[in-house]
Amino acid sequence: MSILIFRIFIIALVTTAGYFFPLFSLERPFSAGIAFALAAIIMHLETRIRKTQFKVIWGSTVGTFAGVLLGWGLGAVYYTIAEDPMTGIFIRIFFLIIMPYIGFLVGTRKSEWLDPAYLFRFFKEKRVGGSYKILDTSVVIDGRIADLCTTAFIEGTLVVPQFVLKELQLVADSSDGLKRQRGRRGLDVLDHLQKSKGVSVMITEMDFPDIRDVDSKLIELAKRLDAKIVTNDLNLNKVARLQGISVLNINELANALKPIVLPGETMRVFIIKEGKEKDQGVAYLDDGTMVVVDNSRRLIGQNVDVTVTSVLQTTVGKMIFGRYNEEK
Repeated sequence: MSILIFRIFIIALVTTAGYFFPLFSLERPFSAGIAFALAAIIMHLETRIRKTQFKVIWGSTVGTFAGVLLGWGLGAVYYTIAEDPMTGIFIRIFFLIIMPYIGFLVGTRKSEWLDPAYLFRFFKEKRVGGSYKILDTSVVIDGRIADLCTTAFIEGTLVVPQFVLKELQLVADSSDGLKRQRGRRGLDVLDHLQKSKGVSVMITEMDFPDIRDVDSKLIELAKRLDAKIVTNDLNLNKVARLQGISVLNINELANALKPIVLPGETMRVFIIKEGKEKDQGVAYLDDGTMVVVDNSRRLIGQNVDVTVTSVLQTTVGKMIFGRYNEEK
């Protein structure tokens, strides 16, 4: 309410100034009407600017200014070489109108190109030979990315888009207790990454309002930054690779790092529970790999030596089948 009163006060001041100081030697009422219209237009523009992101305002301003300089330069060149003075003047005016218009459109639509922080980080990363890694919501909630960064296996800058932060916040504010816990863990992981030494984290406001799907936004952002996507999402993994985007999948990395077990080898495991078949027991390795052991149901709660009989690779990982040799 107070801002509305302030706007009315400003319009009244401008209108009064137009009345007592007539524009273009017009009659006082006409001058006051023009001043009122100009003040109203300015107030309307002010309300639109308040709803516009700063990066768009910055981009359109810089783009327009660059267009003026480029249009003036091109117009001056053509003016000096034009044989007809009137044609030269027209070409100069043409460039002074068209180039700022193009600059304004480019600055508005591609405002991220003119973001000083983005340009600085971009050239800095290129200079030190680094690269961008875009984190999606699933990999942030998973949390293992923090351990990977601690071991220095991932280099470059970790990019967290603003729309991913919003999605994390929605999960953290969910009425479902499990989702709320996962969302808060994701926010804690990001906080840990930002405070970690040797890890560069960049929060980017680059967004694509025309795209609603978060996965599609991540792919578009990866194209803009020439970056890789770090994810655990199988569908995003497939779609991104189909579009030529490099993907780092934490689950694939974890599976690749699991120890290789060959049939005939012996290992010591702890039988936790009974299996589906008769006399079967189930154990788990430290990395979570399930071990199904024959002749071990009665040994639940004990450490036993088993001989590996076969290894089955599934979509969720490996399963190891073994046999407890009673003779041993």
